[in-house]
Amino acid sequence: MGKVTGFLEIDRQEQKYQPASDRIRHFREFTLPLAETEVERQAARCMDCGIPFCHGPTGCPVNNQIPDWNDLVYQGDWDLALRNLHSTNNFPEFTGRVCPAPCEEACTLNLEDVPVNIKTVEQAIADKGWNEGWIVPEPSATKTGKAVAIVGSGPAGMAAAQQLARAGHTVHVYEREPKAGGLLRYGIPDFKMEKKYIDRRVAQMEAEGVTFHYGVNVGVTVSLEELSERHDAVILCAGSERPRDPGVGGMELEGCHWAMDYLVQQNRRVGGEPEIGPDSLVGPIWAAGKHVVVIGGGDTASDCVGTAFRQGALSVTQLDIRPIPPLKEDKLSIWPYWPTKFRTSSSQAEGAEREFSAATLALVGEDGHVTGVKCARVDEKRRPIEGTEFILRADLVMAAIGFSGPRLDTFIAAAGDKLELDGRTNVKANTEDYKTSLPNVFAAGDVRKGQSLVVWAIREGRQAARSVDEFLMGSSNLPR
Repeated sequence: MGKVTGFLEIDRQEQKYQPASDRIRHFREFTLPLAETEVERQAARCMDCGIPFCHGPTGCPVNNQIPDWNDLVYQGDWDLALRNLHSTNNFPEFTGRVCPAPCEEACTLNLEDVPVNIKTVEQAIADKGWNEGWIVPEPSATKTGKAVAIVGSGPAGMAAAQQLARAGHTVHVYEREPKAGGLLRYGIPDFKMEKKYIDRRVAQMEAEGVTFHYGVNVGVTVSLEELSERHDAVILCAGSERPRDPGVGGMELEGCHWAMDYLVQQNRRVGGEPEIGPDSLVGPIWAAGKHVVVIGGGDTASDCVGTAFRQGALSVTQLDIRPIPPLKEDKLSIWPYWPTKFRTSSSQAEGAEREFSAATLALVGEDGHVTGVKCARVDEKRRPIEGTEFILRADLVMAAIGFSGPRLDTFIAAAGDKLELDGRTNVKANTEDYKTSLPNVFAAGDVRKGQSLVVWAIREGRQAARSVDEFLMGSSNLPR
């Protein structure tokens, strides 16, 4: 905890944003960090609540010891706070920026709608650690002689790679793209997290002995069987990239795209890469001067909204089939779990129109190009209500209703029946040992769990690393 009476004396203060009129002119992060003294005051609000639901499966998937490092920050011992934070989370500067903070929803002070500003404190600890030079490579003093291949360099793959390298194994990460990070790099816009944070972690991991192999599409340029033969163990961390189809006619029209095609292109531009990837079949996508409609109500849809505004869209409308949620949840029936309530993302606050209880019926067009989205209001069972149809003008449409599972045209297709999938086409493996149906092959992150949060990917990568270490050595000192 922090100060005994801190939660009574200190008001919650949040990071401020640059004005929307300024931030839509660039793709950089736009949060205004709190002063160090104010971060210490915010950490002091952590109360002696008895049962801290903020850490543990309810609040934090990686089990961050939140009350402990809040107290350390309050006491001014930032170095020890960083070591505590790193004991459970390899990349707190990632989660401190892009995690939706279920820990804050689970905070006891959230019963009064003023939770401890946990996410801001976490980010401040990590950023101070880098600025002070406290975060340095931690190579293993001894080598085990065992080699591990990791397929995919998203947060799950990176976490697994770092843990295994520190355990003394030789680690090779195979990535399809030109740079590491997976959708953390190519899917999340820079205005939410700049990619320099990934680059310096990659440099740290390389100094710890991890070797990254870029432009390697496992299942196409090299087989999973070959990787399995060349390494003592393989961890599949390929993510969940197959977009969920909205199931409406017109997606073949020019101007209709999957959300991730759009976001990846813009991230490539910002990162100085060719905007069209080596295996992409989609031409350049631009929102400038267009009326944009985004189908979907989640984070990916919100990222499309913010990107469209920065590209100069004339208007952006976001469609959500769900009814408008309540402004405030019933704490006594939901807390400490994640509540469904009305939220406005920073991107939506930049001027988006939001349509709730709106089903997408079809995409309409002229001369092969989309001109509108045909919609209808829905009832409580999300069935279109006859007579409520309307058409939204659209020059550009993005489908952002989630992901169905991993791509099936790579190592999964090549493995055939040997690699067992679950009912949702994810690679089947449990959370006890993360083993797949193949002898020395493991799976972690979204490729196993399905689409989820960065913090869940880090958790699974760390746990899979421990399982692989036990598999190779008979026992493990890595934390679970």
